[in-house]
Amino acid sequence: MYNALMCVAASTATGAGLTLYYLEKNAASANMEAEGLHAPDYPFPQKKLFGTFDHASIRRGFQVFKEVCAACHSLDLVHWRNLVDVAYSEDEVRAMAEEFEYTDGPDDSGAMFERPGKLTDPIPRPYANEEAARAANAGALPPDLSLITKARHGGVDYIYALLTGYCDPPAGVEIREGLNYNPYFPGGAIAMAQNIFDGVVEFEDGTPNTASQITKDVVTFLNWAAEPELDDRKKIGAKALLLFSSLTLMALWIKRNRWQTLKTRKIAFNSPKNWSSKAKK
Repeated sequence: MYNALMCVAASTATGAGLTLYYLEKNAASANMEAEGLHAPDYPFPQKKLFGTFDHASIRRGFQVFKEVCAACHSLDLVHWRNLVDVAYSEDEVRAMAEEFEYTDGPDDSGAMFERPGKLTDPIPRPYANEEAARAANAGALPPDLSLITKARHGGVDYIYALLTGYCDPPAGVEIREGLNYNPYFPGGAIAMAQNIFDGVVEFEDGTPNTASQITKDVVTFLNWAAEPELDDRKKIGAKALLLFSSLTLMALWIKRNRWQTLKTRKIAFNSPKNWSSKAKK
C-alpha cells in the first residue's frame, strides 16, 4: 500500500512539473496584445549547451550597431578594449577609437581639453544626457543596449522577433501618430521605427545583407555585449564536467574496491555441540 501511494505521489509531481514547464514555454493568455506575442525559438548557436559565439557575426553586428543603432542607443558598459581579440585586432580597435573626440583633463592650467579616443574609453553615447535623448525622440528614452538581451524576457529571441516583427496594425487597432505597430512589443505600439531593411548595411566580408542576416548579427553582438564571458564559462563548464565525471567514476571504483570485502563476507554462527548439556547444568 505504501509503495502504491509513493508511486501515485511521484506521478502527480512529475505531471505537475511537466505541465508547468509546458505553460512556461508556451505562454498564452487572453491579454496577449497587452503583454506582447511570445517570441519564437530561433536557432542561435550560442544558445546550445556547448555552443559558442560566432565571432564573425559579432564583428558584423558591431558594424550594424555603429551604422544603425548608435544613432539613438548607448552602450555604456562596453569599452573599446573589450572588442580586442573578440572581433577586431588591437590596431583596428585603436583606429576606430581615435575617430571620436573625448573630453579629458584637467591639464596643467586646470582646463578641460579634447583628445582622440583610447582603448580604455567607453563606446561614445549618442546624447549628452537623458533629457537630450528624450527631446530628440518625442519624449521616449532609447534604452541602453549593454544588457538588453538579459533585461528582456526571451533574451535574443525577443530582440530578434522585435526587430523583424514590424507590420501594419490589424483591422480595428489604431496606433497613435509617432508610434509604430509591433505585435511583440507589450501593448503593440512602439516609439522606435523600423530601421533594419535589406541592404541597409554593406558587410565588408561579403555576407548577404538581408534584413534577417543583419538582425541576426546585431542580436549576436548585443548578446556578446551582455555576456562577454559566455565562451569562457562554457569552456570551464566542459572541463568541470569532465573532471567531476572522472572523480565520480574513481570514487565509485574506490568504494567498491574498499567495501567489497565487507559487503561480500559471510557471517555464520556455529553453536557449540554440547550447548544443550551445558545449559541444563
